Amino acid sequence: MLNPAGLASPDVSSDTLKFLSYNIQTGITTRRFSHYVTKGWKHVLPHDSRRRNLRRIARIVADYDIVALQEVDAGSLRSGFVNQVEYLAHEARFPYWYAQLNRDLGPFAQHGNGLLSRLSPHALEDHKLPGRIPGRGAIVMRCRFGVTEIVVVLLHLSLGERSRQRQLSYVRSLIEGERHVVVMGDMNSHLAGLLTDSPLAGCGLGPAADVRPTYPSWRPAIALDHVLTTPALAIRRYEVLDCHISDHCPIAVSIALREPATRPLTGSLEAVQGA
Repeated sequence: MLNPAGLASPDVSSDTLKFLSYNIQTGITTRRFSHYVTKGWKHVLPHDSRRRNLRRIARIVADYDIVALQEVDAGSLRSGFVNQVEYLAHEARFPYWYAQLNRDLGPFAQHGNGLLSRLSPHALEDHKLPGRIPGRGAIVMRCRFGVTEIVVVLLHLSLGERSRQRQLSYVRSLIEGERHVVVMGDMNSHLAGLLTDSPLAGCGLGPAADVRPTYPSWRPAIALDHVLTTPALAIRRYEVLDCHISDHCPIAVSIALREPATRPLTGSLEAVQGA
């Protein structure tokens, strides 16, 4: 977790936090399914439009307090050796960021997830999720929300059902017993596959009342990106942004404490080490 460019932590409302989850496809624009084939070279080679797309993404994420990014590149040939999470943090003036590397292909690709935060984290965990094919991960951040603590889990789940079930079981072990939890990211699953017939069933996580499609961005038909919260938190506003930079639309929510906490946190918590 870094504080790039010496940016000061801005004041963030203690009543409501604004979250965004966005699979940015490493800055690649996809506008039809055939582009996965005809423009597949952009996943391994640099191209001029990637930096322009990152600037556009920076303008979008700048309006939020905590941002979960999926399919980022931490600095390789295809991204022009730019750590995309660091770049977005600098452009959108986030004082805290973290890039999680899940698939290290040396100079050709540094594939993973990213976190941008305006809140100072007091603990951060990097988890590699189980699965038949390695390369999926979750970031767990703990930070203050009013006078209590909130646990934020940012993740990207596998396409395969069997691997995804193992990953959901692992996620449940991370949040078991926690009262204020947000789980967000590209989950590659409908809600029923996450909350009804899955290891998360019965753990209390729930979505916004009105869930909308996020994929594909040019004609959204299925909801693969989600923000889930425990009952002590309330999703006050939910929106799928009309944005066509990536193949996923970003999902934005505002979250508040359902009942104000009455007791402040006590005791000490693990400090975040600079990376």
